[in-house]
Amino acid sequence: MIQTINHLMDSTLNTGTAAFETRLTDLNQSLDAFALSDIQHGIERECLRVSPEGLLSQDTHPIELGATLTHSLITTDYAESLLEFITPPSNDISLTIKQLDDIHTFTLQTLGDEYLWPFSMPCFVGTEDDIRLAEYGTSNIGQMKHVYRVGLKHRYGSMMQVIAGVHFNFSLPEQFWQSWCRSQNLTYSQDTISAEYFAMIRNYRRTCWLIPYLFGASPAICQSFLQDQQSTLPFKKLGKGTLYLPYATSLRMSDLGYTNAAQSSLNVCYNNLETYIKGVREAIETPSDLYQDIASGENGVFDQLNKNILQIENELYSPIRPKQIAKSGEKPSQALAERGVAYIEVRALDLDPFSKIGVNEQQIRFLDAYLLYCLLQPSPEMSRADYDQTEDNLNLTVIQGRDPALLLKNGSDCVLLTQWAHDLFSDIQKVAKLLDSANQTTAYSEAVLAEWEKVHNSDLTPSGKMLAKMLAENLDNSLYGKEVARQHKDASKSRAYAVFNSDYFITAAEESIRAQAEIEANDTLPFSEFLANYFKY
Repeated sequence: MIQTINHLMDSTLNTGTAAFETRLTDLNQSLDAFALSDIQHGIERECLRVSPEGLLSQDTHPIELGATLTHSLITTDYAESLLEFITPPSNDISLTIKQLDDIHTFTLQTLGDEYLWPFSMPCFVGTEDDIRLAEYGTSNIGQMKHVYRVGLKHRYGSMMQVIAGVHFNFSLPEQFWQSWCRSQNLTYSQDTISAEYFAMIRNYRRTCWLIPYLFGASPAICQSFLQDQQSTLPFKKLGKGTLYLPYATSLRMSDLGYTNAAQSSLNVCYNNLETYIKGVREAIETPSDLYQDIASGENGVFDQLNKNILQIENELYSPIRPKQIAKSGEKPSQALAERGVAYIEVRALDLDPFSKIGVNEQQIRFLDAYLLYCLLQPSPEMSRADYDQTEDNLNLTVIQGRDPALLLKNGSDCVLLTQWAHDLFSDIQKVAKLLDSANQTTAYSEAVLAEWEKVHNSDLTPSGKMLAKMLAENLDNSLYGKEVARQHKDASKSRAYAVFNSDYFITAAEESIRAQAEIEANDTLPFSEFLANYFKY
């Protein structure tokens, strides 16, 4: 099987660059055993709770699922109805998928007649007031999380905040970094690891248009999402209330969603850890004229945490972030400054509506090969013009990525998206072979081949498949979503647990409720003083 795959790809695609080939060869010769078999993964999957009619749930987060402030697997994001499921880090992709599946099973067995909305773009929402902001209890940290969300509502509106996606966490093991440093004649240190993660991030930024092309699954929206506002996008109408673009891949990643135009002027640099931290800190410490009239503590009223460009670092919308595990009360940038980059968080993934858990194993294996390619490919520093070009390419792809004539800018050249993708796959499939060898499998090459087929047939992409069905059946977004949600719920409720069980989740919920109560009982500072201390630190 694998020989057939390699022959097909090698006979069709261009060869990789000389520098990439050299790095790949040098790494292969330096690899320690298990250096590529211990890659750590984690999934954060968001999804909306909806009623049987396909309307946004108005119910409080179910107490049976535990306390959202302290539960390690089940929490909420922006709204009470916007669930977030989190898997522990693991080097076993199959285990991660099973754990996420178990979380869905328990949740759906707990929700009564509610469903989990399977699409990234939200269901029908009457008004923004129908979106109940997430509550995290009476503790200072709980109040801070809630006020942050109040601030987001005032700054950007609530509709944007109930868009759901998948965040993919990825880290390379110590054995890999030792092998990599040997192969590249680098000093093995945390500073080197951080610098190399930033090199990976820059190449991801250069080519991350590939992610919404392959995995985008939001070519249409419910008309209610616009809240009667006019859009500059040339939408077509479908059914009673669905808007779509014929070649769109991921409207979630357009200016309708998380690539918010309000942050386009931020000067966050990805050339190294120091410049990145400097840019983020400037954004969270610099007052913004846009937010001066929103209360941030005056007369005890908190409608936002502060009046700065970003309230906190989580407000920075980016398709990828460098991450370090933060200690209690520690800002993300402080954690990065103290201990460097530990992993990266890929944030450009739509929910996969064809998977009842929003993501699939093949997708993760492709991402492993793609992200490792981003490290192996030489990665010069980026200017502001380079960064703007990556944003332009991403914006073009999410709006019209399945247009066979779409041209992207690669430096000073204009190139067909499909041709650039073919060139990328030439190198990515070589990385997949390396991962196959390290893990004694053919699954990585098979995953890359499956994704490569989408390049020469865009009808195979999730966005292409979704839109084809909707157009063929004149099917509204809401009707389609309800149909898929029912199918996913039936499948999840009837499956047996694979890793966890119901007793595990019941115990975890009870422990999280006790943990939140303990935090609340130990709070002594007034909220305003707590906030002042947090931002001072």
